[in-house]
Amino acid sequence: MDPNLPLRMPPFLHGSYPAVRQGVREEGTRCGEQYRRGGCFPALEQMLEVPPGEVVVVHELADFQHERPVWRLYMLADVLGGLYEALSWHNVFPARDAYEAFCRETAWGALYFATSPTGPVSAERTALRLRALLRFWEPLQSARYLFKSLEEVLTLEELMRASCDWAMEAWCPGEEGSVLVRLESAAKRMARATREDSLEAILRQMPQALSLAGDLKHRDVVADPAFQRERLTALDPVSFEHVSGACTADLLEKLYDWDRQLGHQ
Repeated sequence: MDPNLPLRMPPFLHGSYPAVRQGVREEGTRCGEQYRRGGCFPALEQMLEVPPGEVVVVHELADFQHERPVWRLYMLADVLGGLYEALSWHNVFPARDAYEAFCRETAWGALYFATSPTGPVSAERTALRLRALLRFWEPLQSARYLFKSLEEVLTLEELMRASCDWAMEAWCPGEEGSVLVRLESAAKRMARATREDSLEAILRQMPQALSLAGDLKHRDVVADPAFQRERLTALDPVSFEHVSGACTADLLEKLYDWDRQLGHQ
């Protein structure tokens, strides 16, 4: 998609909740069948232009009016479900990665994967997601967004601050500038990050993860930066890659893992 074109989205993401649910599952089946045959995905033959200022629902928590026809971007997740079913749940991870790469070439797909990350997010993959989003910054600015609250309609800048503040805090702490400038800086640093760079970014973001962990049994231990550094340093390459982006949700999961391990010692 040309990043200078107006924002366009596929018809299967627009409509009432039941209509979109059916449409995304059908799209997932269509994609799965072609991927199984040829290892690629079918081109979208029709796209609808999103009128300037129209609302796109980015998170399911903001979708309470199921009968209302709106853009339901968050339901792109159900395309993946339909894709996996069409593949009979065989080799789904390569298919998932291929579908993400396919979607990142569109404004709507780039926005979905930047704001609704699926699975553990490495620094490398986060950089790809943010760079894809930044390519389409101008057309994406024309819409308005609902994220986790039905009460607050957000601009693109506000949406990215709400959904990706962790990336800016972990990778460009204290830097001044617009959300656009800070996301560009974060993406650049993630793309070239060494393991040590990622380790320091994770440690910067750990206090935020700890603030969300309400029922840790060994909080004093897991909150110790020396303990965190020791455990992170000991991770094998694959496990470390899964948290190398310093996404708060992934770090929170790791804190709970450590807390359970301490309880078994």
